[in-house]
Amino acid sequence: MTTHTLAVGGAAANLDALEDLVAQETCSVEQLCAELARVFRVRGQEVALLRVDKLMLRFLYPAELRAAGAIPLSSSAIAARTANNRRADYFNNFVSVQHSSVFESVKFAVPDVPNSEMDPLVIQKMMTVPVFGSANRVAGVIQISRKGFDVNSAGRDFTLDDLELLKQAAKVVGVFLARSL
Repeated sequence: MTTHTLAVGGAAANLDALEDLVAQETCSVEQLCAELARVFRVRGQEVALLRVDKLMLRFLYPAELRAAGAIPLSSSAIAARTANNRRADYFNNFVSVQHSSVFESVKFAVPDVPNSEMDPLVIQKMMTVPVFGSANRVAGVIQISRKGFDVNSAGRDFTLDDLELLKQAAKVVGVFLARSL
């Protein structure tokens, strides 16, 4: 087993548990994304996993977005740009980034935050990375966000260390996507 440890916000984040989870044949997309949420200290609804399907990006997680539609790879959406440019990026003032907000209007069935309403919260900060599959082709995109009423209520800024950790996590997720095709 390979240990990937980077400093994230002063605490060490370890991908060993993610690797162990993906090594299990019974690993589900929900379990995978819950572990990503734990690693990056975000709510489950702040993790998105999309898979390339012909000329579209389709949500695998969260379930509410799975039914909401798909993103054409030819669009200017952040996820499409990530897949097309094959480049990771992060935004600590996401509301100022030109993007389609259609998926932000989707209501989530059960917030995973006790005594809190997620629906009025919007994405304030985001990291986005491509997931590579066989032959070094883009197989999907992972997005980790921080939602809030405003940029300050969304929590700490993402850092280059966070982005590097997400790139490492994307390698593990690539194994999952290859197996689940």
